[in-house]
Amino acid sequence: MNPAIRFLTAFVALAGLCLVTGCQSVSINSNQYLGVPNYPPTDPAQIQILRKEPTAPHVQLGEVRAEPSSDSVSAQKIEASMRAAAAKMGANAIVIVFDRTEVTGAMVVGPWYGRSVQQIMGRVVVGVAIRYTQPGS
Repeated sequence: MNPAIRFLTAFVALAGLCLVTGCQSVSINSNQYLGVPNYPPTDPAQIQILRKEPTAPHVQLGEVRAEPSSDSVSAQKIEASMRAAAAKMGANAIVIVFDRTEVTGAMVVGPWYGRSVQQIMGRVVVGVAIRYTQPGS
């Protein structure tokens, strides 16, 4: 089979899959804080999602930022993506500190003689990955 036809077939199949599934994805960006000890990775399924900082002793490891591709991405998918990133830092929990819609980009629209800039709005969720310092916390 011709490579160009194979590529076109794969592209059409992928585009069809995106239409059926809605291309629901979550873009994740994580930043570990400087000066924080390195911990071994943890099990993402065991990471708690918290809405306020716990009273148990803990250390803040870093931030995890999630940007879902659309409003139809489920909370479970967003949380799973954030858990996976926090697990790489060795976290036991993620404290959600920001969950809002904000400007995530911009695009230029219109003809060359009458262009304008249009804002792109999207949901952004930021959590702080933490690790408990006492066993059993």
